[in-house]
Amino acid sequence: MSKVAFLFPGQGAQSVGMGREACDTLPAVRELFDRANAVLGYDLAQLCFEGPDERLDSTVYSQPALFVCGLAGLELLKAASIELVESVAATAGLSLGEYTALVFAEAMDFETGLSVVKIRGEAMQAASDATPSGMVSLLGLEPDAIEKLCDEARGDGILQIANYLCPGNIVVSGSKDACERIAELAVEAGAMKAIPLAVAGAFHTAIMQPAVERLTAALATATIAPPRIPVISNVDAQPHNDPEEIRSLLVQQVVSPVRWEDSMRHLLNDGFDMFYEVGPGRVLRGLMKRINRKTACEGVTV
Repeated sequence: MSKVAFLFPGQGAQSVGMGREACDTLPAVRELFDRANAVLGYDLAQLCFEGPDERLDSTVYSQPALFVCGLAGLELLKAASIELVESVAATAGLSLGEYTALVFAEAMDFETGLSVVKIRGEAMQAASDATPSGMVSLLGLEPDAIEKLCDEARGDGILQIANYLCPGNIVVSGSKDACERIAELAVEAGAMKAIPLAVAGAFHTAIMQPAVERLTAALATATIAPPRIPVISNVDAQPHNDPEEIRSLLVQQVVSPVRWEDSMRHLLNDGFDMFYEVGPGRVLRGLMKRINRKTACEGVTV
């Protein structure tokens, strides 16, 4: 019998048209979007289905959109196989996706999760607007080599590893000039590629510190319960049961590296052998192939 975990994508997985088919097919998904509109105060369904791209890609909108579309993927799975959904024994989400995972694990209800995600997106966008910054994906280098390149390229700015995604795929994040310098240095040092990411700013670094106050306040009033199944934290690649710990880690997450590879290895070491990427895109399936190519990871795309 397989040991099943659900994985939820983060920012960057969005695309115009996501959720439309699920919404047309299932009343439960239509209801999710209606409930989302009441929380957000705008028509999320129209934004997801029709765009434009520039608006959907904005941190303010992409985070709530991905959160809701991840849960729409869950509704598709429930309709296809409620037994599968009930068999899931752990979950994880990449950055923003951790909130979707927590709602699936019943640590937060839908409205609470979405309300916090709305504030998180707004606060991270504001922090990005305040400091010219970015993120660069470096392919083919070891973490130690990238740490040295960060030291070399940082200058007077901020530059650090932001995402440990899988072997050979690490994302750095920091000041705009430092990102440009490390992209050049990494290729000179033997990186296969240095790819600037289309994001608003330097997520998972100290540049996001201005977002911490607003997110802390939002989480302080949010009702959080012990998850019914383990939810692996991005910060330390461990599950946590105490609501106050979960609250604290969600705040730390915006200024700390995402330890996705370690999170997946935690689940693999715990005997999980069947994974489902639930929501838009196929990034997490690709990462799993690089972490352990023999492990099955199916997609439930919306």
